[in-house]
Amino acid sequence: MSLAVVLDIDGVLVDVADSYRRAVIESVRRVYGETLDRTAIQPFKDAGGFNNDWLVTDAIALYVLAREQGFEQDVATFTDRIAERGGGRAGAKAVLEAELSAADYETVIDAFDPDRLRTVFQGLYLGSDLFAELEGDEPPFEAEGYIHDEPVLVDSDTLATLTDRYAVGVVTGRPAAEATIALDRVGLAVDDNHRFTMDNWEQGKPHPYALLTLAERFDADRVVFVGDTLDDVRTAVNAADEDESREYEGIGVLTGGLTGETGREAFDEAGAAAVLESVNELPAFLETFE
Repeated sequence: MSLAVVLDIDGVLVDVADSYRRAVIESVRRVYGETLDRTAIQPFKDAGGFNNDWLVTDAIALYVLAREQGFEQDVATFTDRIAERGGGRAGAKAVLEAELSAADYETVIDAFDPDRLRTVFQGLYLGSDLFAELEGDEPPFEAEGYIHDEPVLVDSDTLATLTDRYAVGVVTGRPAAEATIALDRVGLAVDDNHRFTMDNWEQGKPHPYALLTLAERFDADRVVFVGDTLDDVRTAVNAADEDESREYEGIGVLTGGLTGETGREAFDEAGAAAVLESVNELPAFLETFE
């Protein structure tokens, strides 16, 4: 049986706690003067539909703006309601529209500026030099860039073993240029035809399109997708529902926002085939099936 291994980047290959996640919180603070604690990010991720951190930033900004209008739900309740509404930014808006008065909701939406949030986010994350290079514009302010604060999580021996034994692809919510930077940092070369990023995958996770397409391109009988979020696992579950001719397995790793026993339980409930402490346990796990 031919096996393909597909890897997420954030929380799997590199640690983004002090880069992307920091940029989420600080972007909202810079634009609106208030923000949430970094621990609030994970409930939004768990709600689903937040394939990239720009969308998480938007949802937290909407929440902060809604609180100014008297919105009293705590983060846990708000994100549960978002999940019930289908997740993502659209889910966040739907919850607020249902819970706020028409006038208060209009006030929130009038103040909500996703373009400004994105610019600030990229300025913080990329820093001045990379912003000018990748965004093709003057940076909004001087910054070093949180992108330089992404410790590598994967061992070089792990990558060598995986690439020697299996076809390896990448599915990530990052823009293509930022994905390339991270892959270069960890030392993983992946052909453009075997990677899906924000730039060539409109639907995003947990839509199965990327996994289904990689399975065809690799001509694989079995596809293992390793990620750090529930949507990563849901992507594999959805692919299995869509394509009964192959096996698709989502494997959760505890090096992102989900950790410990509660992380294991959340992954299990989402349908994970296995939960590993880190991606470095993956080669030994896969050997048990050979």
